[in-house]
Amino acid sequence: MNPIVIGIAGGSASGKSSIAKILKGHFEETQNVVIIRMDDYYKDQSHLPMEVRLNTNYDHPFAFDMDLLVSDITKLKNRQAIEKPVYDFMNHTRSQYTETIEPSDVIVIEGLMILDSEELRNMLDIKVFVDAPADIRFIRRLVRDVNKRGRQLDHVIEQYMTTVRVMHEQFVEPSKRHADIIIPEGAHNTVAIDLLTTKISSIINASML
Repeated sequence: MNPIVIGIAGGSASGKSSIAKILKGHFEETQNVVIIRMDDYYKDQSHLPMEVRLNTNYDHPFAFDMDLLVSDITKLKNRQAIEKPVYDFMNHTRSQYTETIEPSDVIVIEGLMILDSEELRNMLDIKVFVDAPADIRFIRRLVRDVNKRGRQLDHVIEQYMTTVRVMHEQFVEPSKRHADIIIPEGAHNTVAIDLLTTKISSIINASML
């Protein structure tokens, strides 16, 4: 069978990663499933001083190495292994390490700008947008960045007010119109997730006939 490619977009801390993990858990007993995080494709900034890295707009499409992401997804679709970059959020640049990703039956790509890129959209069999209220997304992001990424509270708030919110309204929210499925409330919406898994199963079954 040809790999099934599922794109999951949505605002920062909307629940994209949680849904990707649910899909992996649902299908991994019968299919090989891999999750590709768009965050790992942030551009390398090792040549820049830390103060510049701290002020990078990470919520703009230009922050991502889209050429590499598209190239890697193309290889995976062609059943070729890739060396996926790994992003270091503590140092705000790409890690020196890579992760070998083998070809899989189901490829789940999750990230802010998955549906913003026409080239990437055209590679997707199912396009998903995870919708969550702005206040919920902000609280989740605040907790995540402080507890898991070592950020300072003031910096997280300033970043949200100056770039995250503005870029969401300019790029992420408009991309929702390209979605095949919109999931309000993220991983808590079990009905929508059940519908999504049913659709994926039907595609897999059809490809095996």
